[in-house]
Amino acid sequence: MKKNTSQSKHISKRAWLLLIVILLIAVIAGVVWLIRSSSPDEPGLGNLTPYMTYEVVQAYPHDAQAFTQGLVYWDGFLYESTGLYGESSLRKVEVDTGRVVMQVDLPPQYFAEGLALWEDRLVQLTWQEGTGFIYDISDFSQTGQFTYPTEGWGLTHDGERLILSDGSDTLYFLDPDTFAFMDSVRVTFEGEGVTRLNELGFIDGQVFANIWQTDQIIRIDPSSGEVLGWIDLAGILPDDARRPETDVLNGIAYDSKNNRLFITGKLWPFLYEIRLIPVEVE
Repeated sequence: MKKNTSQSKHISKRAWLLLIVILLIAVIAGVVWLIRSSSPDEPGLGNLTPYMTYEVVQAYPHDAQAFTQGLVYWDGFLYESTGLYGESSLRKVEVDTGRVVMQVDLPPQYFAEGLALWEDRLVQLTWQEGTGFIYDISDFSQTGQFTYPTEGWGLTHDGERLILSDGSDTLYFLDPDTFAFMDSVRVTFEGEGVTRLNELGFIDGQVFANIWQTDQIIRIDPSSGEVLGWIDLAGILPDDARRPETDVLNGIAYDSKNNRLFITGKLWPFLYEIRLIPVEVE
């Protein structure tokens, strides 16, 4: 009887010890997860606050002759719309090397602008020509074109509608099949309109927009137009990388699978992968 009681106690102690070990492992795993989820060393967006700055994760080569107007990441590649009359193009680009692996040039009368991927089609705007082009993503064959009544600056989509900017304080929502204008929203910050909305990206339910001729990206609630936050990218392209023709910040692409945020600019020699860092405002 004593022997059985002793064995029972021994088994009970082992069970308790095993339970304690399991709980300790769970606690340690939880702490590690919390640290990693809040760490500034993690890539991508992090915890978004109203005012953010950046840290460069990686700089990649970028064609310094590319006047970047639209940027999309998909399935390991960047798709880029480049502007200027006589130099406009659509490109497929390797991220790590900047090598252009596929390109189609637009006729010289078109100034290419924003770019969006809808299903298996790339949709490209032009600036003042009121014409958009549709391409098969696999081979860049042109499968159609459409017209619109505004200027074309930036283009993205929310999974249901295309979202277009025209340099004003308004975002327009288009049917992705007919390209008819469905709705619009005025973008405001503290009640005032925010103009010069340029290249767009749709990330985690928000519209990210370059503000033309600034180093700022804003985050917009697409339902209300309210600006949710500002991202200051001042100084990201160093002075020694600038040339007389170097132009402004423009280009937002997001790798949702790996939580990587890319930005570049017009005639910039680098594409940057960045992480966003909160700025404490007194």
